[in-house]
Amino acid sequence: MEKIFILFLVISSAAFGQKKLDKLLNKFNNNNVPYIYVDSLATTNAILLDARETKEYEVSHIKEAICVGYDDFKLKETLKKLPKEKDIKIVVYCSIGIRSETIAYQLIKEGYTNVYNLYGGIFEWKNNNFQVIDSLGNYTDKIHTFDSDWSKWLTKGEKVYE
Repeated sequence: MEKIFILFLVISSAAFGQKKLDKLLNKFNNNNVPYIYVDSLATTNAILLDARETKEYEVSHIKEAICVGYDDFKLKETLKKLPKEKDIKIVVYCSIGIRSETIAYQLIKEGYTNVYNLYGGIFEWKNNNFQVIDSLGNYTDKIHTFDSDWSKWLTKGEKVYE
């Protein structure tokens, strides 16, 4: 009976955490880009675009992701890095999924038809035990969490911020 109760607590806290993240994303996002969830991303081929700043990307990123930034995002430069086929699958991510929606929507406005925002971003990726690499290509547990307020969304890994 005790094991069942513990399992219930684990499942309940995960569901509660997701509801809180849903509320946060709904507050900041326009929901004009469909989400892809980490388990689906892990089993699909897609071009990955990291919409975080360079200092965040250098701490860690999802393997094969291309850093496109956010504050200094340059659409024309990013388009040069993408195939001409507008139906290619593209997944944009950031820390939790707010900045990435803005970048992904710009690609949709350019005619790309298979663009997704990673739900929960790199934090959710790491929280679900998927690997990230540093700027040298080595696996790491470090994730740049921007500051102590945003770091609460990362439950696994080593939090890095200034």
